[in-house]
Amino acid sequence: MLIHGCCHCGNITFALGWEPDPAEIPARACTCSFCVKHGGVWTSHPAGSLKVAVKEPALVSRYAFGTRTAEFHVCARCGVVPVVTSRIDGRLYAVVSVNAFEGVDPTRLRHASASLDGEGKEARLARRQRNWIADVTYVEDGH
Repeated sequence: MLIHGCCHCGNITFALGWEPDPAEIPARACTCSFCVKHGGVWTSHPAGSLKVAVKEPALVSRYAFGTRTAEFHVCARCGVVPVVTSRIDGRLYAVVSVNAFEGVDPTRLRHASASLDGEGKEARLARRQRNWIADVTYVEDGH
């Protein structure tokens, strides 16, 4: 299955390859203050592949807080956060927002809450390496 998504104005787009086709897609509502304020609900498929394309890089703001080990890619034009990345040991990992999906049947989403309170930096990075998408291509200027 190839899942397409984007911010509201289309400046940040993604294509997530998910094989085999998932019967359900986990949709984790993060309880951190940033995600609560932005309605952040994330998914990833560790064996999947992700291509992120940005048409106008000057209109993307990267926001990091807390441990500063993840960057939220915020479209400055429309305000949507379709992807979060984390660079660990030289490799880029990512999760995508299920709220940015295009054309995915919402009944496929399996919603759950995800609290990361009390998780230390090393445990957080190890969890991302296990659970986030590890095959990530990030291309600016649409190339």
